[in-house]
Amino acid sequence: MLYFDHSATTPLRSEVKELMQSINDNNYGNPSSIYALGQKARSIVETARKQVADAIGASSDQILFTSSGTESNNQVLWTLIFSRKKHVIASAIEHPAVVKVLKNLGPLGISYTLLPVNNLGIVNLSALVPALQKDTELISIMLANNEVGSIQPIKETVKIAREYNIPVHTDAVQGLGKIPIDTHFLGVDLLSLSAHKFYGPKGVGVLFVKDKKKIKSLMIGGSQESGLRAGTENVAGVAGLGLAAKLANDKLSSHSEHLNKLETIFRKKLNKINPNLVFHGDHHHCLPGVISVSFPGQKANLLMARLDRYGLAVSSGSACSAGNIAPSAVLNAMNVDDSLNRATLRISFGAGNTQDDVEELLSGLKKALKP
Repeated sequence: MLYFDHSATTPLRSEVKELMQSINDNNYGNPSSIYALGQKARSIVETARKQVADAIGASSDQILFTSSGTESNNQVLWTLIFSRKKHVIASAIEHPAVVKVLKNLGPLGISYTLLPVNNLGIVNLSALVPALQKDTELISIMLANNEVGSIQPIKETVKIAREYNIPVHTDAVQGLGKIPIDTHFLGVDLLSLSAHKFYGPKGVGVLFVKDKKKIKSLMIGGSQESGLRAGTENVAGVAGLGLAAKLANDKLSSHSEHLNKLETIFRKKLNKINPNLVFHGDHHHCLPGVISVSFPGQKANLLMARLDRYGLAVSSGSACSAGNIAPSAVLNAMNVDDSLNRATLRISFGAGNTQDDVEELLSGLKKALKP
């Protein structure tokens, strides 16, 4: 099977796998224990915390470990029930881990406004100030979209938000290892990450918090993670996340160049196969290696099934909605015609893909598109 769905998840780097195996075998202590085995586990956790902080331009005391990007987003949003102000501004293309949470917070008094995006999938910031209310407590805009790859104007969002003293959260799950992430440069107050998106393990996430006084714990129990995330730390998983974050940052330039090269080859040759294709997203402000493309007259689910039979794994959008055959909410927000929406595939290249793999994918698509 050739894998072209790295926006959904990525394989473990060999270095990460080896580290995690060694820790599981030799350093299984509880980080909260005071004897040597526990303190060795604590040291492993804190090393990972610094690795993550260094990768995103933060300090170690601003990093909380969670179970996923979804949990990190939830912690930010559920904190709102303790706030005096109850209004949130997000974008129309946010991941369900933001949009669905906001919908579920409605009965608890939380209201929200979704900002529109243009036809390239970029948030319309001219709509931000008019959307502000007296009780707006948070602005949450993703760093880069998971379906079309469009990079959002976070620094510009923060600049506007500062004029009104409103904190900004960004779901940066898709960004690490593909584009630079620097919390100082962006100016955000909160930022979410997920290890399995940058060749780390599943089941481990990060929440960057500039000021811990502004966040509440979802998990109640022990005093782990500065009292903001109860539960014994997943030591091996956290260590894997830390190393994966370090490697993602260290290899950022070469990895991005590799993805861009594969994407350029794919786009050029795919256009020759079918000149009627419709590409989505902002090609000039987009994650490298992420392509959203519609095949007019086709059905995405049938194309995926055919490609799967050829040993080629692609997606029709967010893997978190893979069981849902409804049109993409992201493409809907971009005003993509319904027929094109249902004919859209997402291809996302990764570190292990080669030019030969791209040729195999092109060959498979050519066969899958035959009447």
